[in-house]
Amino acid sequence: MERTAESRDRVDGQLAAVDEVVARYSGTEGSLIPVLQEVQGMVGYLPREVMQRIAERTGVPAARVYGVATFYSQFRLEPVGRHIIKICHGTACHVQGATAITEAICDELGVAEGETTEDGKFTVDSVACLGCCSLAPVIMIGEQTYGRLTPGEARKIVRNYEDGSGDAE
Repeated sequence: MERTAESRDRVDGQLAAVDEVVARYSGTEGSLIPVLQEVQGMVGYLPREVMQRIAERTGVPAARVYGVATFYSQFRLEPVGRHIIKICHGTACHVQGATAITEAICDELGVAEGETTEDGKFTVDSVACLGCCSLAPVIMIGEQTYGRLTPGEARKIVRNYEDGSGDAE
């Protein structure tokens, strides 16, 4: 598959960023996770080319880099949306209707849990706990927390982000 010039430039920029991060951690034992975290923070996820470059530059086998990236849930191998919607499914939220909240949000956006909308605006994630049990059920969009939700309220919040009125940016 041939890449466009824009795509090649983006990948080259990502690889240059990887080189800078790896250089800062050079000689530091056990630095693979911090390298992956920092690179993902810059790129947004860990594409195959980026993980291969990390392996080459660190001397860590590519299989180990991939193994670490797939073992820890904090790492993503696919691009994420501009807004990550975290839906709490901890005990308090589960009992208070987190499943219905998840279904409403996924229906509103036309995606399944763990997926990103086609326009790249939203990613929907279920999380074990957001630490806001007294506000159950809870979602977070970016750094903003929304609690004591009904499915209808959750849909309304998502719509506000869709039309830009909910954006904190």
